[in-house]
Amino acid sequence: MFEKLQRAFWKALTPDLIAETVAAPVPAGENLLSADVLKALGGADNLKSQQRVALTRVRVQLLDAARVDAAALKTAGVPGVMMLAGGTVHLLTGL
Repeated sequence: MFEKLQRAFWKALTPDLIAETVAAPVPAGENLLSADVLKALGGADNLKSQQRVALTRVRVQLLDAARVDAAALKTAGVPGVMMLAGGTVHLLTGL
């Protein structure tokens, strides 16, 4: 019961960060990202998975993180990029 109340409290404070349900990764044929962003990430063949984790963020798993061009991502309209270990990249796509 306490956990339910705590979750409702945080959802009220940060509605775009607490998902109602766990979102499944996008199938390989579909994209959340524009062609310019895909190219800056090393091409569509460099993506393992992509998943929207908030209204303004997309988590991308890459096969080779060294192929990412951060300058091209900024040019493509991605204001923020967070590179994590294991080929995980968080793209800030909104405000």
